[in-house]
Amino acid sequence: MSEIGFRDEVNVPEGPLNPQGQAFETVMLHAGQETPDPATGARAFPIYMTTSFVFDDCDAAADVFALRKPGNIYSRLTNPTNEAFERRIAALEGASAAIAVASGAAAITYTVENLTRAGDHIVSANTIYGGTYNYFEHTLKSHDVDCTFVDPTQPGTIANFEKAIRDNTKMVFVETIGNPNANLIDIDALAEMCHSHGVPLVVDNTFATPYLFRPLDHGADLSIESATKFIGGHGLVLGGVIAENGKFDWEGSGRFPWMVDPDPSYHGISFARDAPGAAFCTRIRAIILRDMGACLSPVSSFALLQSLETLSLRVERHVYNTEKVVEFLSKHPKVEVVHHPMLEDSPDHALYQRYFPNGAGSIFTFEAKGGRDGAKRFADSLKMFSLLANVADMKSLVIHPASTTHSQMTEEELLASGIKPTTIRLSIGCENVRDIIADLSQALDKI
Repeated sequence: MSEIGFRDEVNVPEGPLNPQGQAFETVMLHAGQETPDPATGARAFPIYMTTSFVFDDCDAAADVFALRKPGNIYSRLTNPTNEAFERRIAALEGASAAIAVASGAAAITYTVENLTRAGDHIVSANTIYGGTYNYFEHTLKSHDVDCTFVDPTQPGTIANFEKAIRDNTKMVFVETIGNPNANLIDIDALAEMCHSHGVPLVVDNTFATPYLFRPLDHGADLSIESATKFIGGHGLVLGGVIAENGKFDWEGSGRFPWMVDPDPSYHGISFARDAPGAAFCTRIRAIILRDMGACLSPVSSFALLQSLETLSLRVERHVYNTEKVVEFLSKHPKVEVVHHPMLEDSPDHALYQRYFPNGAGSIFTFEAKGGRDGAKRFADSLKMFSLLANVADMKSLVIHPASTTHSQMTEEELLASGIKPTTIRLSIGCENVRDIIADLSQALDKI
């Protein structure tokens, strides 16, 4: 995007949550609340700040508890404000169902919890957020779940993922845009390979957002996002979302009997058969949220609903500013290399052109000259950028991954993930791009 301006309207697939096939910008404003609040006429969706809900009678309560009829029981499981947010996310992702939880980490944890049992195995790209890497590599071992990491930057990416699949593999996990080096993976090809083995593909879409890329349109079975990032966009609230496409064949896969067989802890329900199109999210709500309780606050849902109303506008500005910053850094004498797929010499440039015609990747890295000390001096010298452990804020942000976000990884793990002592991660915000570049320039002068 060489000039600031609205991109062509983006259509969201038709479905039960978007029957008119409306464009993205319309859906992000109206889905989940097509009419004003019927009780008060309020245009903004109300905050239902309540722990529980009154039933008409005992039979009505029993029907809701047994999932025979829809209704609210307790805000750990469902809440009208949360539901409005979930419906909007599902519509934007082109999903059949979605569920919101307390954080992006909770979304990943609950996804793994829903897909695995002791003795199982998962496959993951190694170019992922350090917290997710640590969870897969270390914490899951205490649950007797093993993870094989695949380097997607090496030749033969899809074949390498396929070689890692075992009889007990329960998911393949990747990020749409890798954290922190903005590497890309061929999602279409990866999904086709996963499905040939009856394994679901789980994609963390946090860095792309459904505005720039919808994994479910490209064969992924589950799309996860940290709503804390672009969806919230202002560094105010934590949240996570899981969206499913409703098409994975849980029964035919043969790998997930707990999704198919009657569940003795929930009235003998078969989630795959009794909740078609929403089996995955329904089981998380009925079993995992019930037992583990990392629910989203309705106050947070309210804030996220408001933020969604400006998602496309914010992301357009993020992308525009990023393109200008990448161009500046790639030509600066104190920058060794910039890791961004928009650059023609990037190994992922062809995938970038194919999957992101309107740009993406406002979170990326570069290698500063001057070693570790030079990289840290640069970060410490920035004046407008905030040095903190978050991304996708309206404000521009910076971090030194090796000593912070990915610091729990060993030196070998860091290098395998493409993170060096000189690596700086930038999250380009929505300030005027001239001011962003001026701040970067004066900080580079300090090296």
